[in-house]
Amino acid sequence: MRMNLLITGGAGFIGSHVVEHFITRPEIARLVNLDCLTYAGNLFNLEKVKGHPKYTFEKVDLRDRPAVVRVLNEHQITHVLHLAAESDVDQSIAKPATFIETNIVGTFNLLEACRTVWGAALSGKRFHHVSTDEVYGSLGTTEWFTEETPYAPNSPYSASKASSDMLVRAYQRTYALPTVITISSNNYGPRQYPEKLIPLVIHRVLLGRTIPVYGDGLHVRDWLYVRDHAEALWQVLARGRIGETYNVGARNEWTNIEIVELICDLVDGLAARAGGKSRQLITFVHDRPGHDRRYAVDASKIQRELGWEPSCPFEQAIRETVQWYVNHREWMPSAVSKRFND
Repeated sequence: MRMNLLITGGAGFIGSHVVEHFITRPEIARLVNLDCLTYAGNLFNLEKVKGHPKYTFEKVDLRDRPAVVRVLNEHQITHVLHLAAESDVDQSIAKPATFIETNIVGTFNLLEACRTVWGAALSGKRFHHVSTDEVYGSLGTTEWFTEETPYAPNSPYSASKASSDMLVRAYQRTYALPTVITISSNNYGPRQYPEKLIPLVIHRVLLGRTIPVYGDGLHVRDWLYVRDHAEALWQVLARGRIGETYNVGARNEWTNIEIVELICDLVDGLAARAGGKSRQLITFVHDRPGHDRRYAVDASKIQRELGWEPSCPFEQAIRETVQWYVNHREWMPSAVSKRFND
């Protein structure tokens, strides 16, 4: 059976890459992108698929359940890939209510809409929920997050994502809704909003502004290229076992200060910057509350069961990422200004 696929948050960073990656799949008959276009959603991200015969855009807020039900009914949706979320940790600390409303209530509305529209006709249906390794909390220096690691979120953002994960799990156990969950490590790549570390550093280096680094800069993250992530999502959506959770990571750990210094050096080289080394812009600032020390996920389950593993070498992918921002300098100011115009 071919899919009528609904992707939520498809105008965002990960979502737009997923839309591009999925649109040509012969298994997909129709791809509907549902996005309410907050500051992080940008239709420019979707220029490559605009006008594609399979593609439809719906400007809908997940907090509007009747509108979500309409979309599911009108497009006869059989599969849902739920990416939409508020994801800025600093903003979740300053304004947690938005994260509760979007990430928890929005996920609840989507689950309820699927339960209402699909009813008992669940054969051939699937609800794929995308989460973050931040739900697991913080690691020591040697261990890895597995799918059995207890949840221990430390910020309002990660708590809201953990709550939405639990709702998805409960709907599978209580109502037999055919759900799967993926939990990924930190993504990077073109078109990422500059609240995140890598595009923020690129943006500030290009402008010659100071680069704030939290604490001692030794917090560790496992970096996953967004296009590798998109392929992992396809494998789980198409072939993952119902009721299961799959970690997605690249075993590519870097401290924050190492990443910042690498980006400075790459921008200096690719943009032929004058005026000295960009590393001089680095400034250490007071650490944020609840800042997890290390994330690293064990992705052996998805590799073992579905044959997925990251395919793009980090050195190549990070260079291509920096090159994209250098070549598209006009994208960043327009994306940033949108946040303050909404």
